[in-house]
Amino acid sequence: MAKLTDEFVPTRLGRLHVLRRGSGPATILWHSLFIDSRSWLPVIDALGELASERTVVAIDGPSHGMSDPATRDFTFDECAQAAADVLDGIGIGEPVDWVGNAWGGHIGILLAATQPHRIRTLTTIGTPVPGLTMRFRVTKGWPLVALYRLAGPTQFVCSRLSDALMGQDASEEVIDAFRQADRRGMYHAMRSMMLKRPSLQDRLPHIGAPTLMLAAHDDDEGWPPREAEAACATMHNARADAVLGGGRVAPLLVDARMVAQTLVDFWAAPRH
Repeated sequence: MAKLTDEFVPTRLGRLHVLRRGSGPATILWHSLFIDSRSWLPVIDALGELASERTVVAIDGPSHGMSDPATRDFTFDECAQAAADVLDGIGIGEPVDWVGNAWGGHIGILLAATQPHRIRTLTTIGTPVPGLTMRFRVTKGWPLVALYRLAGPTQFVCSRLSDALMGQDASEEVIDAFRQADRRGMYHAMRSMMLKRPSLQDRLPHIGAPTLMLAAHDDDEGWPPREAEAACATMHNARADAVLGGGRVAPLLVDARMVAQTLVDFWAAPRH
């Protein structure tokens, strides 16, 4: 199996770190907020066995992993434009199969709606489409961000994030990405991508690319399969499916091979 290579690509949001493996049709992976591309490693390994004739590219978002930390707040639209900068920077001009986990799914939705020529298929995993409610912002979001700003990645903060992202399937290695992040950069990312997350429901009808929305079977609070099915019903060519796990990131850890097999089958399905 080919080795993963590292590179850094200049974008409008600073240099973004990219992991790349293989050759052939391109799959682009963008991780959830708070963590980094390490969360994709089980899926990347499974794809290497199931779809070896394929380029797999995993992007670390701004302020995450080895990418440059943000020095200001930024928007979802800027992230989508930065993703396009990465594709141009690494020489991928053909439409790609975009796979986004939570935050990465939001970026994929925006890219598919605003730059449809770049997206062959869109897959989201654990990606809630509605914006955050004011109740969540007041009771959970703002207090968490304020605590992080004051004290950093304390055990309390990490525990709350781990519960939301992975449920009972917690992984210290994955949450380590949050502990190791540049503190100022992560603060801007939390403010920008969590507290200011808009609703993307109005974007869904504008997406023409075949779309698959995967939701964790036991993620009742965050993004349950029934809500993914309702979102798909508003689109031209979309379907939803459930995968194992109790949080938005959990399927990548506990059901990686099934996620990879589902992706391969989806990519091979006839386009409508």
